[in-house]
Amino acid sequence: MLARVQSHIPVGVESRLCEVEVDHDKNTTNFASVVGLPDAAVREAIERVRSAIANAGYRFPDGRVLINLAPADVRKEGPMYDLPIAIGLLAVQGAVVMSRTRQHAFAMAGGESDDNPDAAIDLRNCLIAGELALDGRVRPIRGAIMLALLARARGMHSVILPYENATEAAVVEDINVYGVSTLAEAVGILNGTLDIEPVPSIDVASALSHASAAVDFAEIKGQESVKRAIVVAAAGAHNLLMLGPPGTGKTMMARALPGVLPTLTPDEALEVTRVHSSAGVLQHGKGLVTARPVRAPHHTASCAAIVGGGVVPRPGEISLAHHGVLFLDELPEFSRNVLEALRQPLEDRVVTIARSHGTLSFPANVMLVAAMNPTQRGTVRAGQEGQRDVDRYMARISGPLLDRIDIHIEAPAVPWKELSQARVGTNSAQMREQVLSARQRQLDRQARTNATLKGKDLDALAPMTDNATALLGRAMVDLHLSARAYDKVRRIARTIADLAGQIQIEDAHIAEAIQYRLLDRQMS
Repeated sequence: MLARVQSHIPVGVESRLCEVEVDHDKNTTNFASVVGLPDAAVREAIERVRSAIANAGYRFPDGRVLINLAPADVRKEGPMYDLPIAIGLLAVQGAVVMSRTRQHAFAMAGGESDDNPDAAIDLRNCLIAGELALDGRVRPIRGAIMLALLARARGMHSVILPYENATEAAVVEDINVYGVSTLAEAVGILNGTLDIEPVPSIDVASALSHASAAVDFAEIKGQESVKRAIVVAAAGAHNLLMLGPPGTGKTMMARALPGVLPTLTPDEALEVTRVHSSAGVLQHGKGLVTARPVRAPHHTASCAAIVGGGVVPRPGEISLAHHGVLFLDELPEFSRNVLEALRQPLEDRVVTIARSHGTLSFPANVMLVAAMNPTQRGTVRAGQEGQRDVDRYMARISGPLLDRIDIHIEAPAVPWKELSQARVGTNSAQMREQVLSARQRQLDRQARTNATLKGKDLDALAPMTDNATALLGRAMVDLHLSARAYDKVRRIARTIADLAGQIQIEDAHIAEAIQYRLLDRQMS
């Protein structure tokens, strides 16, 4: 007898349909095997499933059992196939109804009809995934939201998955999500003998409206010039580098940055949640990432940890920061290989990882916020010796990487007088209001942020007054700015003009933009 159960294959942050075929011949010697390019965890599923079935009160089929995971040319990983394999093994014995409506099955089991012929739990229209414990409990898995998205894309009606993952899958509309704690519950739902309602769908828009940042800029004393630079960076989605001694609030300002950015849209929230789910870092019971993520990896992190990779590629920190902030504290302390590997994702906003068996892409649309001390010791000694310390430390960062950071700003030490004052400086709400107004002007004009504008775009969308053009020309000559810096100054000035509500770029906007090219002036 043959049974088919539908599951999925996570491929990066996407999913492919996986058909779990179970063939049973009770007239031959007892033997069970799994084929279809399984890894070690999948091959071991037979023993886990055997114990789970027995301890849940069912019988493992006698005779030969062959389990095929199709398509057979795609590698299957992890214990998520335990539950569909167990359901298939019970289906070939008739312990699970394969294609009847739930109403019919419930009536066959001796219950009363609920007069709802649409309440169908059909193995052909249901995706199933879950890890089994030896006692029949169902353990959580990675990628639950991807399972639900695949079910919706395939026109299926339902998914059955671990109870801990049900909230995550419920953010996908138009899918009935059934969370189960045991194998027996999954069997009861499929047979119609257990009347469990689907998990209520999550109102994504409402959940996003209540998101808030962990830190408010009002908590940061002084640094008004840095706060202004952060407003400009957030308004145009520009990458930002803060340069200053320890203890000036650089890390705290980076963590407060999401509070001034626009709220995640429902589509963006689903993308971020999908990345976090595929990496296995989404908190169980938390179905949706509602706030823009801030990822702050340690400077000892490997290239694979930051950019993504591994034998089976997984998203790295830059992808986990998708639609949020990647904060690199002590930028020069990161390995040169890591910093160089960041160049392509920052430019293309996607990470592409090639392996012998294929190529995977992970999204990486992030704002890079970096911080660094002026020297390795944190302070600058006087005279030429101090300048040599600065030059040696700065040499650890390549020019091409600095070229991808639009704004360089100094974060000086805050005087005691400012620290001791009770007066509250600029807060996140005030900064956010400015950012949202500027972002709306960009969307109305070009449907994207200013950080993505190239030379031709700037020629058309960033018109300058004569005085502004003359000032920029003098700066190019006097400060020895490069052609790349020319476009960066225009990009930043376009954002500053948007914050001021101006159509044309004026000389005051150019002057402020030039001030944000601190390292260009130091290196010239």
